Amino acid sequence: MALAATEAELRGLLEEVAFTRAYGFRLQAIDEGQCTLEVPFHAAFERPGGIVSGQVFMAAADVAMWLAIMTRLGSRDGSVTAGMTSAFLGAARREPFRCTARVVKLGRRLVYGVAESVSGGGRLLAHHSLTYARARRDDGSA
Repeated sequence: MALAATEAELRGLLEEVAFTRAYGFRLQAIDEGQCTLEVPFHAAFERPGGIVSGQVFMAAADVAMWLAIMTRLGSRDGSVTAGMTSAFLGAARREPFRCTARVVKLGRRLVYGVAESVSGGGRLLAHHSLTYARARRDDGSA
């Protein structure tokens, strides 16, 4: 099955959108309903104590899910985050990490998914459950 958004379209979004550009997220891989981002380390990501802030993990999960949804619905899809539950399971210290998001259920109004962040060595750092609300079109349809 062909993906609804191309790798080039998703890379373009990462470069064009100021929010994603500020984090320096890089697209590593996509598949149907799935996206993996490489998250570089920046000193600005550190919180007191020398570990990467949880907000960086949450932003990576949110963006990876956003792109994973686009592989199913296209790059013009306007779905938005409705909820996220995060569990921080390990610390990243001055290191990049990867975040993979996967669509679990694509409903008419809601999209459910999960995302996990892992260190370069494969150590699980964070797990997220996400819910997105599908945007309505001008004609009122989903």
